[in-house]
Formats: sequence, structure tokens, C-alpha cells
Amino acid sequence: MKINHTFGSPNYGPRPQNGEIDMLLMHYTGMQTGQEALERLCAPEAQVSAHYLVEEDGEVFQLVSEENRAWHAGLAYWKGVTDINSCSIGIEIVNPGHEWGYRYFPTAQMDSVIKLSKRIIEQHVIPPHRVLAHSDVAPERKEDPGELFDWQFLAQHGVGLWPDTTTQSDNLLQDEFVLKLGEYGYNVDIESPTGSLTKAAIIAFQRHFRPGKLDGQVDRECCQILANLHSQLDDD
Repeated sequence: MKINHTFGSPNYGPRPQNGEIDMLLMHYTGMQTGQEALERLCAPEAQVSAHYLVEEDGEVFQLVSEENRAWHAGLAYWKGVTDINSCSIGIEIVNPGHEWGYRYFPTAQMDSVIKLSKRIIEQHVIPPHRVLAHSDVAPERKEDPGELFDWQFLAQHGVGLWPDTTTQSDNLLQDEFVLKLGEYGYNVDIESPTGSLTKAAIIAFQRHFRPGKLDGQVDRECCQILANLHSQLDDD
């Protein structure tokens, strides 16, 4: 696919020596226009960046080389790792976000995200369960790319993991949910299953895998979805 190299961000640093790239992280820009987002991601004073930006018409911009550590995840956590920037590649997807008129992501844009992601996944051998949302790794701070982002469509085209609730999985009891959510990767507080940290993680999980209902409550459907995701991990 054709990638525009017109813009480059100075906001990056070296990855750790012998560090592995094993995560792909999706964001939305959360700004009123793509141009505004490009300018911010390339402004030294902003101190933020991403490896790629995908416009609504599908145009792809590379802002930071994949070999470098872009500054896109911020304060984050996944499966015990807090330096998400060092192990990930970040894609910013142009969308005004919840603050400026959140809307569905156009087909041309999603098609480019899929093509770009598949190339990244193949090159770095990133497993499906490590294609994640910014909200997955920073649920108390972030909502992006949000509940309108079509994760199921991506998974159908070979990008990321999606639950298959038509297949039989081992039953997961509600009181096991928080423990299994933490095992999957989310930052939860086992000692406080109803606390703010855990509730934020549950909402992030719902936003990714059950976007029709974001209530932070553990119900039978959530248990079924998480059990199926774990069963897919076991099959890998």
C-alpha cells in the first residue's frame, strides 16, 4: 500500500536494546480534523506521536519509523507491562472522538487500517490477542478508538481477536470474571472487584468486545465472551 512520508514527528526515542515488538495499539485522534491531528503529532512541544496516522479517506501517513519508540500509549498497563510504548506500534485513526462528535469510521479508512495492520502483524509476528485499543491498556484515562470502532470487521479480515459465542466454551462464573480478566491482560484489582480500577477495566473490555452495552457490570454475556477469548488463547 502507498504510504505518505510527507510528515515526520520528532517525538520518539530508541527502543530498548533487544526489545520485542509484540503489540499493535489502535487510537483515534480525538481532534476536529486530520490536519490538526497531524500537526499536533508532529509538534515538538506536544511530546506525543504515533507510528502511523490513517485519514478518513484511507490515506496513510508514517510519522515515526517502526524501529523507533513512538510516544502514543502514555501511562498504561497490559499483562504486567507498563512500558507499552517500547513493545508496541501505534496507529492513530482520524476521528473527532467523543469530545468533538464521535462517528463511525468510514469503509475506506477501515480498509486501510486492515491493510496496514496485516503488514505490521506479519512483519513482527504479533498475535491476535495483542491487537488492542488504547482504552484496553489505559481504561481509566482513555476511551479510544471507542465503541463505534468495528473490531469484529477487523478480526474477520485477520486483524485481532473476536469472540465466537456460537461455539461451546467452558463456563465462566461471575465471581471468576475479574481474575480471568486480569489473566487476559487488563489491569484489575483482585482485592477490590467493584472498585474504580476494576470497573474501568470491565468497561474497556465491553467497549472492545461487547460495544452495545457499556455498564461496567459483569453479566452472563460478558462471562461467555471472556471464556471464549480464553479458549482461543488456549488454542494458539
